[in-house]
Amino acid sequence: MAVENVNVSFSVNGVQKCSSVEPRKLLVHHLRDDLGLTGTHIGCDTSQCGACTVMVNGEAVKSCTVLTVQVEGSQVLTVEGLGTMQQLHPIQKGFWEEHGLQCGFCTPGVMIAMVNLLDSNPNPTDEEIRDGLEGVICRCTGYQHIVNAVKHAAQLIAESKKLEIMPIGEGS
Repeated sequence: MAVENVNVSFSVNGVQKCSSVEPRKLLVHHLRDDLGLTGTHIGCDTSQCGACTVMVNGEAVKSCTVLTVQVEGSQVLTVEGLGTMQQLHPIQKGFWEEHGLQCGFCTPGVMIAMVNLLDSNPNPTDEEIRDGLEGVICRCTGYQHIVNAVKHAAQLIAESKKLEIMPIGEGS
């Protein structure tokens, strides 16, 4: 007996999407195969590596553990939604400037996990950053460059907030 598709509607990177999917289709496969968002990587399909990490309603989740139908009405953020080539997100800039990646396979999941961390903790310690990385495996870097990149991103975010609240005429 054939399984009937289910209509699901949710926002991906700020764009509303309506799709007809099999009820058992994992979010990672829908993002990659149907929506063309291949920045979300599949490393294990067993929730071990974290390369597939995305944000759903502001929380980091492994998209290989979420059915697409479960994100009905949700806001999904993938690595493609973090920034643009003209305007990098601070986490992207931190990774670029602090050499926070080597092969790059885990990087999308790491970046999303670290955006999640910085959203709740704008000035994390090295230990808090490493704790935030527990769900994502990096086999290349040894993590120190990632920690440096996240600290740099936190500094960039703090500096941009200072500029936002600086009264007109000051600091020029």
